[in-house]
Amino acid sequence: MGSSKRFWMGVVIGAVAGGAVSLLEKTTRQSVKEDFGKVSSSVAYVIKNPNEFLDDVKDAANKVRSTVEQVTEDVAFITEKVEEMRDVPPQVSELVKGTKQALSKIAKSDQKQSYIDE
Repeated sequence: MGSSKRFWMGVVIGAVAGGAVSLLEKTTRQSVKEDFGKVSSSVAYVIKNPNEFLDDVKDAANKVRSTVEQVTEDVAFITEKVEEMRDVPPQVSELVKGTKQALSKIAKSDQKQSYIDE
């Protein structure tokens, strides 16, 4: 267990050291300072207006839920249509067979009629 703690401590120290070294460059420092300002102002706004933040989170969750429901309905509709399409070939096959049989009967009947007429 001690080795694991030592490993994670090394990871944290390495990350801090890497971050400190990257801040030696002026543009990186300025960028980090701007980002920190944006984040801190956002956090301050959320702390001052928690209800508005919660409303925004609820709205976002409702939009996600609505989108998931719509996608679920669309997938169900598409699945239903695919199943219907699977049933079509046997129906078409039966229709073609029935038509062929009907035409064969008509042709035989015509042949008998023309034989009688001769």
